[in-house]
Amino acid sequence: MNSELNAEQSTLLAQNIKCWATELGLSACAITDTNLGDHETHLLNWLKDGFHGEMDYMQRHGTKRSRPAELEPGTIRIISVRLDYYPPAAANADTVLSNGALGYVSRYALGRDYHKVLRKRLQLLADKIQASAGDFAYRAFTDSAPVLEKAIAEKAGLGWIGKHSNLLGDKTGSWFFLGELFTDLPLPVDPPQSTSHCGSCTACIDACPTNAIVAPYRVDARRCISYLTIELDGPIPIEFRRAIGNRIYGCDDCQLVCPFNKFSSPTEVDDFKPRFNLDAPDLCELFYWSEKEFNDRMQGSPIRRIGYWNWLRNIAIALGNAAGTDSILAALNSRAHSDNAMLKETVAWAKAEHEERSSASGH
Repeated sequence: MNSELNAEQSTLLAQNIKCWATELGLSACAITDTNLGDHETHLLNWLKDGFHGEMDYMQRHGTKRSRPAELEPGTIRIISVRLDYYPPAAANADTVLSNGALGYVSRYALGRDYHKVLRKRLQLLADKIQASAGDFAYRAFTDSAPVLEKAIAEKAGLGWIGKHSNLLGDKTGSWFFLGELFTDLPLPVDPPQSTSHCGSCTACIDACPTNAIVAPYRVDARRCISYLTIELDGPIPIEFRRAIGNRIYGCDDCQLVCPFNKFSSPTEVDDFKPRFNLDAPDLCELFYWSEKEFNDRMQGSPIRRIGYWNWLRNIAIALGNAAGTDSILAALNSRAHSDNAMLKETVAWAKAEHEERSSASGH
């Protein structure tokens, strides 16, 4: 019956979908078509330059990422949704970043895995649509398949892609997740935002600790701390270790300095509240976690997917960048003879950093 919807029915259904999205606690909802031609060119150039690093999945699916109907045949419309995630009670980010004894975890990862939270709401939205319009073809996505979600959201009018490559809204900032329903419903589409509002601002480019934003709107993931601490499996290149500072999972620097984030709304989702003091954790305490403690405590967290050894690798780098207190040196020594070659090498680097600074200061 979906192809038989007349213009009035389609318009009413689109309005209802947006109301249902609000009722389900989603922060915004908009609808667009499947033509992502301009974004496909940008993606192909980015891949050609090798900026995806070891994220082979970025090129594995060919044009399915930029041609939604190839990924999910029959798709003619995409319902794009936004869900705010910044937890209002989290420790101040700048305070944590300036204290080398603490670890900084990207604010999106402080609580429950967003994939599960957002997917559940997308499914409830699909159920409401089905109850109203009858059976329809759809597939829900939450950063879980080859989908250009930022391009889709930009085209749907939820914001624009900023110079840091994140989606950004002039009244919403960028502290939010995106999700999509691909569908065969002939819904009216929303207009994209008319223009980017970044203007001459280069705050995000200037703030990047590793100079990963190599040009406006172009990020070399191989230099990005989020990539290095989350996506990269194996030793982190030595050239970036000092710049990582105490960032042990992801990096928010480009968002923290963005002037539009003063307009962002804190999340109302309890699942995104910090767990295990991850908003300002003690590095030494984290470094002593056993593998079982890591797996148990990170159950349901996006952090768990990087695995125990990459987690310790990240913390070892942060300990190497911290002030050389007795407790920090003791923590490093506790794993100096690890059976894991990557961790053993990283700890050796961290200890050498302390020795070099100690020699330089005459102590």
